[in-house]
Amino acid sequence: HALKRYTIIEKMPNFQNIPFEDITSFGQKTLLGTKLFTVSWILARFCNYNCSYCWPYARSSTPDHQSLEIYTNSIDEIKRQARENGFTDFHFSFSGGEPTAYKYFGKVIDHYCSDTAPEYQSIHMTTNLSPGSKWWNNWLETTSSLQRRSITASYHAEFANEQEFGDKCLQLMKAGVYVTINQVMVPEMFEELYERLQRFAARGINVTVKPQSDPTASRVVSGYTKEQLNLLQTGFPQKIPDEYKKLIPLLQVELQDKDGNKYYVDQAERFNSFGFNKFKGWYCNAGYQGCVIRENEVKRSYSCHDEPLGTLDGGFELFKAPAKCITPTCVSSADSKLPKVKYES
Repeated sequence: HALKRYTIIEKMPNFQNIPFEDITSFGQKTLLGTKLFTVSWILARFCNYNCSYCWPYARSSTPDHQSLEIYTNSIDEIKRQARENGFTDFHFSFSGGEPTAYKYFGKVIDHYCSDTAPEYQSIHMTTNLSPGSKWWNNWLETTSSLQRRSITASYHAEFANEQEFGDKCLQLMKAGVYVTINQVMVPEMFEELYERLQRFAARGINVTVKPQSDPTASRVVSGYTKEQLNLLQTGFPQKIPDEYKKLIPLLQVELQDKDGNKYYVDQAERFNSFGFNKFKGWYCNAGYQGCVIRENEVKRSYSCHDEPLGTLDGGFELFKAPAKCITPTCVSSADSKLPKVKYES
């Protein structure tokens, strides 16, 4: 029955027809020519799961969070500097580790939501959905004043039950949260993973297929068949429930070629499947219209080779204008979605 909540998309654009080699500018629609500032924040590496396939640098069994005061002061300082640059609306995305494992995470969210000045303010989380329904009910109440709430739900078969995980997704969706299940498609497990995603999709839950990156996060691993690569490029296009359509465009990323022709993609996650992730020399809004926080360090974005903008406990300074990219490969969708312009030399 959940599938009936979605408008059936009879014809989706063929992403494979986009002339990526001719694209000269692009960005997520909500960031193109808007006053929206975006933050992608890894609170800490601590996680309550210990998955066998997780990279050692991505998690910790020991709590490594900073003080609540540092977190709340940093939110205020980011907003202050962003407002000086003309950005008055905000989107904060929290991840980890597992962000919900931080005992004061609810207070961090409460502080973020208590700012009533923005006309538009939204929140995103990447989470394993491990907390119980009481925790999520409190989160739903705290974030009820925001204009948009979204969650990337990471399913881990070693620790989570598939049925219960799907039930939580549907519970959040029923409360007005936009949910998508994120899955890195390991080549050796492709068929098993794809079949599970089909089951989630059949329940009316959006899923995102991601190609696996090498340990240096600089390229997609080898091992995919031609058919599998095709599924990564075209599979599971995002479907938007009717009640969300005014807030979330179905095709979230707008691209423009050298002749002014426009093309659209449902999400920046799909870029890596096409190898469209090398923007060295382009002018990028990273550090100006958005920043990332990796534990204590504040950077332009995850992939950036630039010197950090600073630290949470020692101070940081955002850019005053877009800056040229000096990084060979852009691997994170948090980086890719930021507006970029390619100027001919």
